[in-house]
Amino acid sequence: MKLMILVGSVRPGRVGLPVAEWVRAQVEADGRFDEIDFADLAEINLPFMDEPNHPSKRQYTKSHTIAWSERVNAADAFIFVTPEYNHSFSPALKNAFDYLNQEWWRKAVGFVSYGGVSAGTRGVTAFEPAFTTLGLVKTGANVEIPLIGTRVVDGVFTANEKETAILGKVIAELQELTTALKPLRS
Repeated sequence: MKLMILVGSVRPGRVGLPVAEWVRAQVEADGRFDEIDFADLAEINLPFMDEPNHPSKRQYTKSHTIAWSERVNAADAFIFVTPEYNHSFSPALKNAFDYLNQEWWRKAVGFVSYGGVSAGTRGVTAFEPAFTTLGLVKTGANVEIPLIGTRVVDGVFTANEKETAILGKVIAELQELTTALKPLRS
């Protein structure tokens, strides 16, 4: 099974990258997924949606869209590491998501959100109508990291026991959902 960890922030000085690196280390240590695709949207650098055709047709014309499609299509499950911006989701995450359609269908997704007092939960909630419409199935457990500005020191995020335990539940549930959903994609 292949898991994509998607870094949903592209801001300079972002704290999402250290959080995503912690997620990757935990997934690797857990061992439930055979392969991990660490997808950093800052490196992928998708322009604002520039395809002439609707994504549901899969008639992509741009090399960056074709590469993104292949990458997402190859993944069996996802962990979106995402901030909350102004009570909503990251525009970079939404743009990357909107590039595609069928590639997301009937795959499991878990969230590691971060922000201020609300820990990014409002961003995940605002994003939910979009990802459920395209068939992603969300885990019940979600890692929610409050006051992120105080939690990254010298470029390293240190999780507490609760966050680590919840991430373990997310990983386990992603494996279960992936096994259950895979026959529905055939």
